[in-house]
Amino acid sequence: MDRTADLPAIRATAHALADAARGVTLRHFRRPMTVDSKRDDFDPVTIADREAERTMRDILAARRPHDGILGEEMGATPGTSDLTWVLDPIDGTRAFISGSPTWGVLIAVQDADGPFFGVVDQPFTGERFEGAPDGATWTRGDDRRALTVSVTERLDRATILSTFPEVGTAEEGGAFHRLAARCRLTRYGLDCYAYALLAAGHVDLVVEAGLQPHDIAAPMAVIRAAGGIVTGWTGGPAHHGGRVIAAANPALHRAALEVLNG
Repeated sequence: MDRTADLPAIRATAHALADAARGVTLRHFRRPMTVDSKRDDFDPVTIADREAERTMRDILAARRPHDGILGEEMGATPGTSDLTWVLDPIDGTRAFISGSPTWGVLIAVQDADGPFFGVVDQPFTGERFEGAPDGATWTRGDDRRALTVSVTERLDRATILSTFPEVGTAEEGGAFHRLAARCRLTRYGLDCYAYALLAAGHVDLVVEAGLQPHDIAAPMAVIRAAGGIVTGWTGGPAHHGGRVIAAANPALHRAALEVLNG
């Protein structure tokens, strides 16, 4: 479906959400706070996660009351339109509580076909990565640039990233490390910032497993708008989460899938 007519209103609302979440998260970043866990195995959540999502939901209730919402902390709220806002108030809470500036606020808008608009915002560095049907951009203050993925097509020249060295299960980790062994450089631990760097052309592959929809919707929209590809490990849709591969171009994507599934 052509979303051009609604794009200015969607963009304005998304930036209002990102601005609000930026203020909330920065009030807590690198300051003492209580850290809870959502599961027995450590899955951290903080007051900043909860306040940021609540603030964004309040804005959506006022500006887009008919749209649905899917948020990491507060679950799904159905709407009456065909659009859903997918929110991750802090992607990379482990980085957040460690004082590392590689976490981000993720905001996406999707329809039945998946996300078509996304924002990856890093409040501490002041960087905002946006992907939309009319292209992808990076902004920091008054500086604004178009985003374009790299042209690296060979694995032996590629830089690959993943958040955790274990990646997922032992099987998934084994597949990742087979692929990483074919690449020139492997880095870990950047959470959503890794996808932003791929959209900006600085890295070539991001491969992860065990993702939730709110983890990938916004990065997926940004990367695709910058010319990249985001799929599951078997080449199917990725916006439901699970095993995800993001690649700069079709040739690199094909080569990586062959190794992951080899």
